[in-house]
Amino acid sequence: MNPYELSIGQARTELDAGRLSSRELTLSCLQRIKDVDETIQSFLRITEEEALGQADAADKQIAAGKAEPLCGIPLSIKDLLCTKGIVTSCGSKILENFVPPYDATVIEKLKDQGTVIIGKVAMDEFAMGSTSENCAFAVPDNPWKKGFVAGGSSGGSASSVAAMECLGSLGSDTGGSIRQPASLCGVVGMKPTYGRVSRYGLVAFASSLDQIGPLSRDVTDCAMMMNGIAGYDKRDSTSIQKATPDYSASLSQGLKGMKVGIPREYFAAGLDKDVAAVVENGIQILRDAGAETVDISLPHTEYCVAVYYLIAPAEASSNLARYDGVAYGYREMDAESLVDMYRETRSHGFGDEVKRRILIGTYALSSGYYDAYYKKASQVRTLILQDFQKAYESCDVIISPVTPTPAWQKGVHADDPLALYLSDILTISANLAGIPGISVPGGFSADGLPIGIQLQAAHFQEETLFKAAYNLELGTKLANRCPELG
Repeated sequence: MNPYELSIGQARTELDAGRLSSRELTLSCLQRIKDVDETIQSFLRITEEEALGQADAADKQIAAGKAEPLCGIPLSIKDLLCTKGIVTSCGSKILENFVPPYDATVIEKLKDQGTVIIGKVAMDEFAMGSTSENCAFAVPDNPWKKGFVAGGSSGGSASSVAAMECLGSLGSDTGGSIRQPASLCGVVGMKPTYGRVSRYGLVAFASSLDQIGPLSRDVTDCAMMMNGIAGYDKRDSTSIQKATPDYSASLSQGLKGMKVGIPREYFAAGLDKDVAAVVENGIQILRDAGAETVDISLPHTEYCVAVYYLIAPAEASSNLARYDGVAYGYREMDAESLVDMYRETRSHGFGDEVKRRILIGTYALSSGYYDAYYKKASQVRTLILQDFQKAYESCDVIISPVTPTPAWQKGVHADDPLALYLSDILTISANLAGIPGISVPGGFSADGLPIGIQLQAAHFQEETLFKAAYNLELGTKLANRCPELG
């Protein structure tokens, strides 16, 4: 077995036993990137020199007996998390040469633990998209089938993990941007409770929805990564001052006493038959593990897409107003006046999808329309939250598909953004409600494409989520299943 094929848990054992060094593990991942990334295109930049320096430092920590669980482990990072001294472009031309003077809190945490940061990976521009095709620099391929999307917006994170170019990755989830690509690429991806992981240093898309989370090859690795990044941060005003449990301790076998809710609205018309079959099998696995299933209703599900695509663009319109060509980032140099410079900078610096959402958001916030659109959407958002609160009175977790279909070919929805918006219908409600959700590999379509199963739990119930996910993974026997890439 090549070192890059190891899970984080397996690598931890080998590193601590002295049978493998972090430098050897990192070199193995770097070689894997050189071998396959010309095809996969997960990475925007590879930080080889920095990574090897971090690996050598990690080996010293390990030799001294001071290694934490993520010490010496090579991870990729979605390119909207600020990394000091390393370009953070958010997949956008407007930040093509932006080098942050500081690290995001999650990056600080990883560095303090001796983690190896192997590079920054592709994403939809400013996390706006469901396929990563909106990236200005590279569009990642689905490692399971050439020419198919890796999902988005954390497509590079999911594809880099699935292609075994790294042992795990950090992504962000605003409306499904961790869970959806994890499902399409056959890896594990978690969106934590809003406020569980610090957003300081995350370049904002929609501030009331964004959350950082891990992508990994199995549930155990996901729990280990959550242990490494969760916790209160005074620099993030939305961070919750709440004790962080040991998520790895929740990975026990058996679900006796757990109630699993099945929402009828998530199994409506339009659900692909292979997806439905995989989720039905997942439901049976949880039953076999001892869980009881109950039927529940989330009656405001039909409004989720409309609510999300008013609130998220409105917040994006505000957050992206700072990119005007004055303080930093791309500037149009041929403009004849200040107003022309603003207009031309934003017209040329932003891609079509970002401009589309800025326009939608600005309109929704404009005088005379605020009450009719943004305010009304915020009120319905409360109803969506209340749906979940009521549901969790009768169940501990909710099981559902992640996406209505498996991955699709690149370019299929290039001229139909609404079709892509509708593909998020099963994931955006968790962001609107602020609850945690996880995608676990559940099976494959008839065409050999991965299909994930989504589990969601009440606020700050990640332990319950991990326990259910772990038992689901035991039943599917798909942990660490990877595509053949040569």
